[in-house]
Amino acid sequence: LQNRPAKKSALTLFMKKQIFLILSLFLYAGTFSQTKIAAPQSNISFGVRAGLVNAGMRGDAANNLDNLLNFTGGGVTTNNVTGFFAGGYATIPVGNMVSIEPGLYYAEKGYGLTGTLNSKGVGFLGASAKATLQSQYLDIPVLLKANVGGGLQLFAGPQFSYLMKANLHSTAGLLGINILSNDHDATSQFNRWDAAVTGGIGYTLKNGINIMASYDYGLNKLDANKNASAYNQAFKVGIGISL
Repeated sequence: LQNRPAKKSALTLFMKKQIFLILSLFLYAGTFSQTKIAAPQSNISFGVRAGLVNAGMRGDAANNLDNLLNFTGGGVTTNNVTGFFAGGYATIPVGNMVSIEPGLYYAEKGYGLTGTLNSKGVGFLGASAKATLQSQYLDIPVLLKANVGGGLQLFAGPQFSYLMKANLHSTAGLLGINILSNDHDATSQFNRWDAAVTGGIGYTLKNGINIMASYDYGLNKLDANKNASAYNQAFKVGIGISL
């Protein structure tokens, strides 16, 4: 109990640093775009984008969920989960070939694993169990985009994410019969803030419709106590339109 104020203080300081960095990047992008070029390309445009997310964890991901579900023995296999993302972005040109694109997206992430279960109330040996961690994030990427010609674009940059909710859904079955189905709010088990490096490729049509594919490489440990080396990773494919 004595460590709680210190932990809260450290978390508050970390959140303030993250928010300050995000605001600084936005301010820098806006200032740089205004001072670098006073041409028609300097007009800021906005757009919306949505698509699919194939997310998982890297590092000690299986052990992280293992601790929450009390999996034991037998083979444990891991798998990614599929969700969606949606949100908006701004395009800030800083040259004929380069632009900065900050955005704000709702994104579903998570992780899944399958194995044998030893849980209270379940006494069947060999009962197969599945667990899916369903996480809801607000993603804030700040991308540097390069137009390489013909509508083709390459982009990369930092991404900051805030965990809104993490739900752990677990099921167990024997001989085709579902003997356990639980939902558990696991938000407190995970770090609220995440940071990542994201990069990918895109293509923009003349009518403003664009498609993209990217990969997010998480940098922050996900568990609240930062004991397990488990990090987010996600592949995204989306379609958007400039307004």
